[in-house]
Amino acid sequence: MASDRSTLKVAPRETFGSRATRRLRREGLVPGVVYGQGGEARPFQVPARELRVLLIEGAALFDVEFDGTTSVPVVIKEQQNHPVRGDVMHLDFQQVKLDEAIQAEVAIELEGADQAPGVREGGVLEHVTREISVEALPTDIPERIDVDVSAMEINDTINLAAVQVPSGVKLMADEPEEITIATLSPPRVEEEPEPELEEETELVGEGEELAEGEEPAEGEAEGGEAESEGGGEESGGE
Repeated sequence: MASDRSTLKVAPRETFGSRATRRLRREGLVPGVVYGQGGEARPFQVPARELRVLLIEGAALFDVEFDGTTSVPVVIKEQQNHPVRGDVMHLDFQQVKLDEAIQAEVAIELEGADQAPGVREGGVLEHVTREISVEALPTDIPERIDVDVSAMEINDTINLAAVQVPSGVKLMADEPEEITIATLSPPRVEEEPEPELEEETELVGEGEELAEGEEPAEGEAEGGEAESEGGGEESGGE
């Protein structure tokens, strides 16, 4: 749970536009915006390294401090990443009130996969749903929800309805029994490709001809030519 919150120190951002944004990123800074309760937007910039450290912690709630002024509690509203490198390109934070419930996306982590009997038998464990939407007070939003899969057998399925969430946290799914969290499928058997019978037949036939050394008889070839010539003479006769 979020109790001793981390603080992200940021500086106000005064230049805008794509050119200014590219310059910020070249300087190792990430642009962002903090949206207040009344719709107020406060643009900021923050060193990418400090932001990366905060995001690695995985906290759902933390404080943003503008140039040493009073910090405000926020949650991530939207995060844009580079499609190839994965670097954070832009961040939107939403300021929250600690006594009002909010909705947030929380990561789901699987625990005990190595101990699952189905995995030990060679089954394939698939993590289907990796995030779920919850509602709770900002201080009660969990950093993640752990799902124990150590007892899963082959062909077992765990759905959201079977997941235990912390007290004070409400799942926002209308039909949690329809949302699959993890499945354990039978081992995948790779089928050996069947030999191509036509190619084998051709190879066998060619081998036999070479072995016997047979060639078309001269008489047959001459006969064929004679028939062809004879046919030509008959045509000419007509």
